[in-house]
Amino acid sequence: MVSRSAEGNEGQPRPLTPSSRTPGTPIKPRLTRTGTSPTKREEKPKDDKVLKSSAKDVAELKDYQLGDCLGKGAFGSVYRALNWNTGETVAVKQIKLTDLPKSELRVIMLEIDLLKNLDHPNIVKYHGFVKSAETLNIILEYCENGSLHSIAKNFGRFPENLVGLYMSQVLHGLLYLHEQGVIHRDIKGANILTTKEGLVKLADFGVASRTTGLSESSVVGTPYWMAPEVIELSGATTASDIWSLGCTVIELLEGKPPYHSMQPMPALFRIVNDDHPPFSQGASPVQFPIDSAANQGILTRYRP
Repeated sequence: MVSRSAEGNEGQPRPLTPSSRTPGTPIKPRLTRTGTSPTKREEKPKDDKVLKSSAKDVAELKDYQLGDCLGKGAFGSVYRALNWNTGETVAVKQIKLTDLPKSELRVIMLEIDLLKNLDHPNIVKYHGFVKSAETLNIILEYCENGSLHSIAKNFGRFPENLVGLYMSQVLHGLLYLHEQGVIHRDIKGANILTTKEGLVKLADFGVASRTTGLSESSVVGTPYWMAPEVIELSGATTASDIWSLGCTVIELLEGKPPYHSMQPMPALFRIVNDDHPPFSQGASPVQFPIDSAANQGILTRYRP
């Protein structure tokens, strides 16, 4: 949700073709999610009044004051907000219900239903939602440092030790998700948020699914991070998240995801036919202590 991980805004749905897709664009977009994680920023207008007027005043949202815009999607925007009662800063995903397809609203409500049952330090916390006649407002934990994608974009490629620090936390979050029977299905740098203390949190559960309710014909995620079985319509599993995590490691070490120089369709072909994504040049050999289910999963997924 959320917060899914692909910076920037997306347009209307269109078929996946080499000319219409760019790196980081989901193959089956959830337009209110992939571009609206709680801490994704856009260039701020010079006039602060423009920022505030762009937020829809919601009488039912009486405990919060919406502030600057953090990101925009096809059906709404994410705002930083202040809780008048506690002084806590949160992120509010404000979705316009006008002209919102019923299928999209159903997906959003499923995301809310999923998030409200998750409680882990490495997963963005859900605080509730407020619905009015015109908007649906989802209140989420605010991660002030933004996504790993945006940090890498601003500071450059990460050293191995920092990638290891971040991925260790992501694995704890993924292990918890998988124990709850949930597959994220869109792990990538843009859907991993951080706090100023360096705490990492999984976000954007717009395409996440329960393992008991998956459709094998459901192709979701982002091409360059997508696991072979998802592309081949064999059905996503918890191992699919591990594959995407490996691609995220390459993304952070190289500054770009695997196969980034290719158009999406040729990249998908290579993903299916190659044994594994091309590893980062100069990277240290893979060495994990076999002391956790998460690490064992990585070794199983990427063992030569």
